[in-house]
Amino acid sequence: MKDPCISVCKFDDGICLGCGRSKAEIKAWKKLDKAERRLVAAEADMRLLAMGSKARRKR
Repeated sequence: MKDPCISVCKFDDGICLGCGRSKAEIKAWKKLDKAERRLVAAEADMRLLAMGSKARRKR
């Protein structure tokens, strides 16, 4: 799975406004297996949706 980073890297309450991951998730990304990455990506998508207009999503 490809890294979901979109090079925005601005944080609000510890969550990246570009990809929706926490700082800890970003740091751990390379060490996660495929299933863990899918879970993190799904959670990040849900965070971005919850954040609404503050967040920038890759389209």
